Amino acid sequence: MSRLVPAPDALVGSRFDVAVSKMLGISRAKAADLIESGQARVLNRAIAKSGTLLYGETVEFDIAEERHEPEPVCLDMAIVYEDDDVVVVDKPVGVAAHASAGWTGPTVLGSLLKRGVRITSYGAPGRQGIVSRLDVGTSGLMLVCKSELAYKEMRRQFSEHEVVKTYHAMVQGNLKEDKATIEAPIGRAKVSDFRFCVTPSGKPAVTHWDVLDRFGEATLVSVNLETGRTHQIRVHFSSIGHPLVGDPMYGANPVLAGELGLDRQWLHAMKLEFRHPRTHLWTSVESHYPADLAHALELMRARHASTGLEAAD
Repeated sequence: MSRLVPAPDALVGSRFDVAVSKMLGISRAKAADLIESGQARVLNRAIAKSGTLLYGETVEFDIAEERHEPEPVCLDMAIVYEDDDVVVVDKPVGVAAHASAGWTGPTVLGSLLKRGVRITSYGAPGRQGIVSRLDVGTSGLMLVCKSELAYKEMRRQFSEHEVVKTYHAMVQGNLKEDKATIEAPIGRAKVSDFRFCVTPSGKPAVTHWDVLDRFGEATLVSVNLETGRTHQIRVHFSSIGHPLVGDPMYGANPVLAGELGLDRQWLHAMKLEFRHPRTHLWTSVESHYPADLAHALELMRARHASTGLEAAD
């Protein structure tokens, strides 16, 4: 269920968890779970469960629906690290982090549970154990918590930006600098419920990038996120005129994507570094490019080499 509800006059000035409980007809504890998991929130303003609902605000609900059909299982999702506290998977494209309204495909959480992996019960129903997510169209490393201790500690580490998340992305055009930082707030776009944009009313977002390779018509970059906003990498690079290759939603050239055999954005979560929640040892997990991105990169390198030879003739 995903819907927008104007704040009822009778609930203006109430604690947010009290307002949500009355708006949905659920317990205050359940309302607090929805707020903490991000399933109930105020548009364009961060608010805790103890915050006050203000006049004129809009409450957004994005609550996972109960599934009536068996969820498909992703059998080729590799587990790259696992112990009693955490499991790190290499999520393929086309797999969601968890169930949500309108999604009928496989999920990371559902696939782990059906493969017999024990996950903590901490977290909102349908999202238990999850402390960070990857978009359906983004592949790569994603961590899920197996123990209560891990859930509490890893949630803290992600919220305080202590986890180092490294992505590789191919962006259109030739970036002028070898490294830079994009710092611009991100919020939901008014033209679409599914798009995000740089906007003064958005939440703070910081993206650091370094060039790995240049192809003239595109640039391969390593990206580190200081924050974790929805579509952050895609929105930030689009905002500086360099959308991700294969990402027409944010302005990429569909002709180039077709020539490279891409049907999604060239973006992969390559490396995850965190302090282990139990041992406190610094832990690093790495991935490799999936077949579609590796093939597109190979074609881009061949195009660049061919262009260079032609220029030299």
